[in-house]
Amino acid sequence: MTSAHQHLTLFGDLSGRGVRPSGGLAPRTPLVVAIHGGTYTSAYFDIPGCSLFERAAANGIPLLAPDRPGYAGSPSLPAAEMDIGGQARHLAGALEDAWRRHGAGTAGIVLIGHSIGAAIACEIAAAAEGLPLLGLAISGVGLRTPPEFGPMWAQLPDTPTVEMPAAVKDMVMFGPEGSFDPAVVRASDAADAAAPKVELLDIVGGWEHRVHDVLGRIRVPVHYRQAEVDRLWVVDTGEVAGFALALAGAPRVDAEMMRGTGHCIDFHHVGRALQLQQLGFALQCAAEPPGCGLRP
Repeated sequence: MTSAHQHLTLFGDLSGRGVRPSGGLAPRTPLVVAIHGGTYTSAYFDIPGCSLFERAAANGIPLLAPDRPGYAGSPSLPAAEMDIGGQARHLAGALEDAWRRHGAGTAGIVLIGHSIGAAIACEIAAAAEGLPLLGLAISGVGLRTPPEFGPMWAQLPDTPTVEMPAAVKDMVMFGPEGSFDPAVVRASDAADAAAPKVELLDIVGGWEHRVHDVLGRIRVPVHYRQAEVDRLWVVDTGEVAGFALALAGAPRVDAEMMRGTGHCIDFHHVGRALQLQQLGFALQCAAEPPGCGLRP
């Protein structure tokens, strides 16, 4: 791994970025792997002022962030494999390679996922046999998208990828005025990318029909945060509680709504708190003995 600001091939055939703190690792340190959402590359986690990479390095935690298939330097998969499940299977194989190449000295892997990347991380965790997976920290994903999204997104252009207009993207990714630094809106443009159409249709169509099955098969601790003003998901306290209840096989679940923030929580003032919570959760997962915190 090299600087967080350099683009490189990290594992398998995927590009991305990574950082490993200098000076060695403390005992029981996790290897954190962060999976970006739709319409963003791995640079999502390295926007100045909002950088998970900088916070991970400051806390002595190695971090990898792949570009998902079809993003940046990562090749696309066949169309039938570009849905959430197909990408999860591909990333799971890449994670095995990442563990062999970058896992030395760490206790295991903790996945961080945002939005579609969170759904993919859930799918990976639900079928994580053979991976040294310690925990899962996700945000920007829910049980249901607004009902009008299905018909609306079905009318997307008949192209392999879809680019979201800047004005629309700003509206759906950011929350109320005052909840973020306006300069971050344009800074985040550095991570913008066209999204594979297949994954967009799957998150508004197929995901809600299988989410309960996926969540029910996860067997590692889960940290879950959802934005109160998330225009891409149906959000209220009942939905957050329902998501937590669906994680019936997880030994420990920490689920909360984050007030007054939008979909990309990382880019808001409260993003610092989110990222430190996620990194603290990763450290806890690496430090505690297996089975700790099992539900009664």
